[in-house]
Amino acid sequence: MKMKNYFLMGLCTVALSMGFVACDDDEEADEFEVAANLDYSSKNATAWGNYMAVVSSLLKSDATSLYNAWNDSYAAEFKSHTGSYNSALDCVETIFDGCMDIAGEVGESKIGEPYNLKKAGRDTEALYAVESWYSWHSRDDYANNINSVRNAFLGTLDGSIAENSLYTALKNKDAGKAASLLNTINRTYNAILAIPQPFRNNIDSEEAKNAMDQCANLNEALESVKGYFQENITEDEILTPIVEQYVDVVVLPTYLDLMQKNTALDNAVKAFQASPSNANFSTCCNAWLAAREPWEKSEAFLFGPVADMGLDPNMDSWPLDQVGIVATLTSENWNSLTWTGEYDEDSKAIESAQTLRGFHTLEYLIFKDGKARTIN
Repeated sequence: MKMKNYFLMGLCTVALSMGFVACDDDEEADEFEVAANLDYSSKNATAWGNYMAVVSSLLKSDATSLYNAWNDSYAAEFKSHTGSYNSALDCVETIFDGCMDIAGEVGESKIGEPYNLKKAGRDTEALYAVESWYSWHSRDDYANNINSVRNAFLGTLDGSIAENSLYTALKNKDAGKAASLLNTINRTYNAILAIPQPFRNNIDSEEAKNAMDQCANLNEALESVKGYFQENITEDEILTPIVEQYVDVVVLPTYLDLMQKNTALDNAVKAFQASPSNANFSTCCNAWLAAREPWEKSEAFLFGPVADMGLDPNMDSWPLDQVGIVATLTSENWNSLTWTGEYDEDSKAIESAQTLRGFHTLEYLIFKDGKARTIN
């Protein structure tokens, strides 16, 4: 989730509509409210279906590019710890850093930011800070983020423990520390699932606060174990097989699943475009949920091509620029969703394109109030 990607106008309109900052034009607040609550209708049906198709095609392309970048070269570089890596320990440190990043983001940003806004009495702002609230899928997203940490630690995708894993290497040195970290991962996962559904209606619940605290505990535990490896488990002959297992059994299959499910999502959207119906809207939503899962389970490894190629904000920018999305829907300027050349995270032109595409733009187009949109 690329939280920094706001359009300035969109930020201004959101802020104004929530009553905590003044903007130059009061009409922008109304524009935001209209955009945030726009419905599919006969008037916009063709453009709506076309927009869905462009976004799903870009998601498919990005997921394919991501898998190919790892499969073609980056996987070999990481496993042989060459290029920007000097040792297997460098790679292990990168794995831990990715796990800490997502554990911190779930607790501090994904749950914490809405929670703090809600506690401050900024109810509407808190709502719009919740990721995936059009689909009411937030809690599942966050739980899958923690599963991405579990998978990295255990070297598998199903919760079993691989012989060549960070867990096993740690257990061989300090069984108590290994068990403690795994227990902390599981407690964090369960704490997130204990938040009543949907999260958007339970932002400031005690369960949400507990989930935030568990994420903080997980982050601290990961940092401690990373330090333990740096001091006690540094040998290439131990760590290289772990890195290989991580790439071959966790990263590559997750990205392959992401590519395949985004291909299925694109097929579902194209079917809707050809024949709009409530049933096909529902099929799109189910395909979106399926495609979303491997993405969230990949967020413990948002390094390498996904960062270097700008694929994270391409696919997962948040919050939405609803005003920009509706403007694009009206203009049908699909070229505004694409960019070319080398990725530059400071480029406003690239950022503008990224805020108009990705999972959450498609979510806006196919979901409303946790359900599939309907033909009106």
